[in-house]
Amino acid sequence: MGQKINPLGFRLGATQGHHSLWFAQPKNYSEDLQEDQKIRNCIKNYIQKNMKIFSSVEGIACIEIQKRIDLIQVIIYMGFPKLLIEHQKIEELQMNIQKELNSVNRKLNMAITRMANPYGHPNILVEFIAGQLKNRVSFRKAMKKAIELTERAGTKGIQIQIAGRIDGKEIARVEWIREGRVPLQTIRAKIDYCSYTVRTIYGALGIKIWIFVDE
Repeated sequence: MGQKINPLGFRLGATQGHHSLWFAQPKNYSEDLQEDQKIRNCIKNYIQKNMKIFSSVEGIACIEIQKRIDLIQVIIYMGFPKLLIEHQKIEELQMNIQKELNSVNRKLNMAITRMANPYGHPNILVEFIAGQLKNRVSFRKAMKKAIELTERAGTKGIQIQIAGRIDGKEIARVEWIREGRVPLQTIRAKIDYCSYTVRTIYGALGIKIWIFVDE
């Protein structure tokens, strides 16, 4: 029997940390959780609408949210931040989030941090692969190109898995490729992971990426 666990949840407290840092009373917990989701969705939707980025990569690695009594601090880790800063869209984005939250008593601060090696992060890499699959590029070609980009970022290993009606075939199947070491069994191995659903003209494909960063 296969017993699978999310690689990030498995390593919490060892090599992984939480992306939301706040405390709440049990009765307010669900509201705060929904608030976090609203902030993340608002940022992603705004970037999708306003940014025309090459190869359809949004470039968001992760969004970290820190909350205090009178302050919400949002840090966006991006691979290509100049595309947001150039258009001076940060203030507009901040206003959109404040309207969505309807929070009068709390101040909202936003910061953008640039990732040194954007293609060394699975969330950015998976968007690149999704863009390639939407453009009808062969899945093997897309996976090999993604591995090349990751190797340049200086990672120790990568595994990519694509599942669904690959290349429009009648029967769904799972294809995967691995380069280097990806030790998923050990907690001390720092593994970055993400799963993503891409909608193509012949159905939805599921993409999973594991990147072995360090030990």
